[in-house]
Amino acid sequence: MGLQTDIDKGGRALAHTFLQLSGIYSFYEKRLESEILKSPLPNHVAIVLDGNRRWARFHLLDPAIGHNHGADKAEELLNWIHDIGVKITTLYILSTENLERKDEELENIYKLLEIKLKKLYNDQRVHNRRMKIKAIGDTKLLPRKLQEILTKLEESTAEYDSMFLNIAIAYGGQKELVEAVRKIAQMAKDGKIKVDEINEKTIESCLYTSHLPQPSPDLILRTSGEKRLSGFLIWQSAYSELMFMDVFWPEFRKIDLMRAIRTYQRRVRRYGR
Repeated sequence: MGLQTDIDKGGRALAHTFLQLSGIYSFYEKRLESEILKSPLPNHVAIVLDGNRRWARFHLLDPAIGHNHGADKAEELLNWIHDIGVKITTLYILSTENLERKDEELENIYKLLEIKLKKLYNDQRVHNRRMKIKAIGDTKLLPRKLQEILTKLEESTAEYDSMFLNIAIAYGGQKELVEAVRKIAQMAKDGKIKVDEINEKTIESCLYTSHLPQPSPDLILRTSGEKRLSGFLIWQSAYSELMFMDVFWPEFRKIDLMRAIRTYQRRVRRYGR
């Protein structure tokens, strides 16, 4: 099954190259963008960036190269999001479980993140777009240098409110809920809230996403073909539309994003009713 999936992805990559060379891709991209801009866009899109290592393995490359290509793709994504007009983006970069990987791989990932985040910090487009950037997760688990650049990014964009970029790093959905429960328990202990006053809004105010005008994603995408959320935004995803895409993250294209948005626009959201 895994081999067949990899073969399918290889054929997809060849087809993509052919379409680019023939000019069909550019025409289709413009047509698709024109189509989705005629309907309401999702306000908050969250993406699980999955498949870097498998992409590298398929191409007989070192996993570090897969992570490099994945990081470059994330940069492209931010431009696509801006072009289309999505206001809030949450990217699942690194889970708490990922922190258990081999030291050598983690060191490469940390160095890459440091480079990319510094580049983002110095990118004038962040300020022109008034993009508020915030890390969500237990960042104390990260190396000091990485914590420092994340803090600088947050501080330099703290007053912005036109766009929002949330970087889910050292993130675990269960851990987020545990921390929220602890905060509420402390509030009750300090007499700041009564037990019978605790409700959904109380919990939401204690989650990592409490700074957002809309914490719950309208649309959650996961690349690589895996069909699970792996604890991503457990509370916030209750009524999100989910899409699992059979493409490794480094091969993700703007048309993949726009197709997902078009599918979202065609769905009827029932919010549990």
